[in-house]
Amino acid sequence: MDSRFTDLRSARNPKARIKIMKGHFATSNSHLNTYIDMSTVKTRHNNSREAAKELANEYLTNTMVNTIVCLDETEVIGTFMAEHLADSSNLSLSAGNNISVITPEFDTLGQIMFRDNKQRMIQNQQVIILAASVTTGKTIHRAIDSILYYGGTVCGICSIFSAVSKIAGMEIKTIFTSKDLPDYRAYDAGDCPLCREGKRVEALVNSYGYSKL
Repeated sequence: MDSRFTDLRSARNPKARIKIMKGHFATSNSHLNTYIDMSTVKTRHNNSREAAKELANEYLTNTMVNTIVCLDETEVIGTFMAEHLADSSNLSLSAGNNISVITPEFDTLGQIMFRDNKQRMIQNQQVIILAASVTTGKTIHRAIDSILYYGGTVCGICSIFSAVSKIAGMEIKTIFTSKDLPDYRAYDAGDCPLCREGKRVEALVNSYGYSKL
């Protein structure tokens, strides 16, 4: 791993941590001046569990949850969230629910779809969307459209990091915000100041990680 990575820990729970690296990076939707690595919080069970508790606590007493739709390889976090929400000792509205934790598919046009066998976990269900990182909100909008198309109700949106506070009028519950990364910037690929300054894109990044160019 690149030696430029530095740790960023949540003030609420130090075990919920991410790594950041400054530079010039490209996603499918934008250019970034900071890459956020979430491999630790998404894959190590202790870190995933602690992050999940922080997110689940936002919904314990005010939201009934039937399904968690996981984007960006967040299934481990989603599973711990479901366990915490369904725990009857937490005085949760979702206590005792057998909460579904599912991952959608993306078709060739980038639209989000659910196969026939998973549609019953969306239709007439209260659904939380869980993402690792929200930069522009485009993927979240597609997820909302898909859930509504299949007859579900979006009852919450949450993420590990979000550069925006609301999408479709709904507040994003998140562990890290732009206040934690005050220098974080996302630019339209066609209007990127880093490109204008002649700084080359050093890596392609997505939910799986980064690949140096």
